[in-house]
Amino acid sequence: MIPNAISSVCTVSRFRNGSTENTDDILAEETPVALVYNGIAHVVLMATPADITELALGFSLSEGILTHVGELYDVETKNGCNGIEVHLEIASACFRLLKERRRNMNGRTGCGLCGVESLEAVRPDLPEVARGHIVQAQDIQAALQTFDKYQTLRAQTGAVHGAAWVEEGIIVKLFEDVGRHNALDKLLGWGAKNNIDWQRGWVLVSSRASYEMVAKAAAMGVGLLAAVSAPTAFAVRLAEQAGMTLIGFAREHQYTVYTHPDYIQTACSGETKQAV
Repeated sequence: MIPNAISSVCTVSRFRNGSTENTDDILAEETPVALVYNGIAHVVLMATPADITELALGFSLSEGILTHVGELYDVETKNGCNGIEVHLEIASACFRLLKERRRNMNGRTGCGLCGVESLEAVRPDLPEVARGHIVQAQDIQAALQTFDKYQTLRAQTGAVHGAAWVEEGIIVKLFEDVGRHNALDKLLGWGAKNNIDWQRGWVLVSSRASYEMVAKAAAMGVGLLAAVSAPTAFAVRLAEQAGMTLIGFAREHQYTVYTHPDYIQTACSGETKQAV
């Protein structure tokens, strides 16, 4: 039976300073999660077995299977010997479109393009993000100062990513997962369920900013995405196209803004900064 816990204990031999000791180590669990739409299996994600309904909803919305929460009529999870099945009942119009574009997709812990049938499908047609909210530079620093303490599973295992929703420098909610895409989808699913206004804050992730992280966030209307690691050039182009502010190398006391720096304001002068 697939474990329901998000972590497990393993006895290991640890080599340090020329000596070996047997000790316990905490490992993050990684479980196959199958998303089944109206009785038809669509994709299997390798994910941390927590917040599964948020993962399923966030994936469905950020991948364009659903356009809003009201198109999801019911969701049920079933634990089995081989993993977790999530059965989603969706609107017939959404299911019809899904069947038309179905492709053989693998879990999104890799490149995120497995099963794409044409080069045209690589670049998503992103609508421009509605903007207006200005993010204060000191709020970015405040969130970065507390980011690590919210990532409890990462502190225990070192094997997961975090995605956080931030408002006025305060981390309101954070989700963790072995896959950076999954962590973001969990956050987006939670936000959709709770009618979060994506322009009242911004998203902070513990990973690099790949094209798909930008595409998922922009598809939901997120105005600012900050990543602790680097963005790719493709991600920067997509963020520029979508009108999203993209931050990379986000650390305490410094970060780099790659697109639309005019939506970041310093506390004292009102001026914007591209690199702090």
